[in-house]
Amino acid sequence: MFSGSITALVTPFTDQGSVDYEALDRLVDFQLENGTDGLAVIGTTGESATMNREEIIAVMSRVIGRVAGRIPIMAGTGTAGTAHTMEQTLTAAEVGAQAALVVTPYYNRPPQSGLEAHFTAIADVSPIPLVLYNVPTRTGVDLLPETVERLSAHANIIGIKEALGDRSRVEELLQRCGPDFLVLSGDDPSCLHSMKLGGQGVISVASNVAPAQIRQLCAAALDHNWEQADALNERLKPLYDVLALESNPIPVKWAAYELKLVGPGIRLPLVELDKIHRDRLRRVLEETGLTL
Repeated sequence: MFSGSITALVTPFTDQGSVDYEALDRLVDFQLENGTDGLAVIGTTGESATMNREEIIAVMSRVIGRVAGRIPIMAGTGTAGTAHTMEQTLTAAEVGAQAALVVTPYYNRPPQSGLEAHFTAIADVSPIPLVLYNVPTRTGVDLLPETVERLSAHANIIGIKEALGDRSRVEELLQRCGPDFLVLSGDDPSCLHSMKLGGQGVISVASNVAPAQIRQLCAAALDHNWEQADALNERLKPLYDVLALESNPIPVKWAAYELKLVGPGIRLPLVELDKIHRDRLRRVLEETGLTL
């Protein structure tokens, strides 16, 4: 169901701080028009940590309704607690998400046995499949390959978004979990290397503003057209660099603003991109050919 280029969709906000649903529609349409293979909503890039339950349900429902079954959607449902994550996952299933993207429990930092018990408990009750999400730089806990291997035996756990950015990690996951377990990169700069090892795609930040290019890159990689994939990846490297100038999603939201897809709204404690970076980001967008 999920492979290729999956956009980790940003959540647009108005100047007053509420969700901008008209801009959200534009974002979804932009993704569909440019051939994106799937969407991940209400994740890290979607600023889920700043949103309340009503907003989360409304955004999921709006995106799912706008997509109308044309591409699959996974919803970020992970929280710091198991019971709350179960609740979020059941809600995502109710509104029509095809999978739940479940991040490791941040702040609590459980041991590997706790991580295994956490994901197993959620998978046991979820009506939709789970994609694990490992992003140690955000959560302070690393979901190790041997734990993922044990979890991959659960019929309702179908894959992992691995955002560590360590190339050897992807190789170990593929060796341990086998070809039927979905390994998606959560790190744009190392996405192509992941796919060369056998990864099936990326949950991408950059594809918010470069959906056609990331889609072409993933399609070339899935076809083992490495010459084309390498050339596309080389052209995108400056974009990867500027989107890492500050904490995600600060740069990509500003890039989307430059492309007139969204307003500049972002929620505290995040703030707009520092002025010292804006000219560089604008120049990279132009050089990469990203205009509406």
